[in-house]
Amino acid sequence: MDLNLPNYKIAYISFSAEINPTTTEQLIATATQLIGGGHNHLYILFSTPGGAVMNGMNVYNVFRGLPAKITFHNVGNVDSIGNAVFLAGDDRFACPHSTFMFHGISFNHPNAFNVDRKYAKQMLDGILADQKRIASILVERTNINATQAANLFKEAGTKDAAYASSMRIVTDVRDVNIPTGSPIFSLVFQR
Repeated sequence: MDLNLPNYKIAYISFSAEINPTTTEQLIATATQLIGGGHNHLYILFSTPGGAVMNGMNVYNVFRGLPAKITFHNVGNVDSIGNAVFLAGDDRFACPHSTFMFHGISFNHPNAFNVDRKYAKQMLDGILADQKRIASILVERTNINATQAANLFKEAGTKDAAYASSMRIVTDVRDVNIPTGSPIFSLVFQR
């Protein structure tokens, strides 16, 4: 027996939702409450169609700083900004039939609006800055280099678990295996 291994108190969190202010704040609140309650390993069962870059970056940065081991397991689809959130994990797994979708940054404006040159430049600068942040996470946390990251954004394609393994997005491809009696917290959001 290796006496240097930490004694983990693990909790499982199921998150299958869009990345937005409501869902991400609930995820962060659940994680911090569990850590405050003595858990030092959070295992996130994760699937998302993506969502808001700002909220995804918030989760990434908070989870990277939590005083706990963080494991993410792709149990369906990890799309768009969800890839940055997923990469916050110390360990990262994918179910054999799960996918990862990458695309360049875009935005939706809720109302008809008039765009002048200054506003168009601000929008473009914001898009490029967000894309640069996400690319830097891909480069830092995987075997994807800057050119490959740029190509993923241009391709706007979906990759399978085997690709994710080959690029070290995941450390292993495996089914979820939750031990009997483990605490599981399922986050449910109203539409």
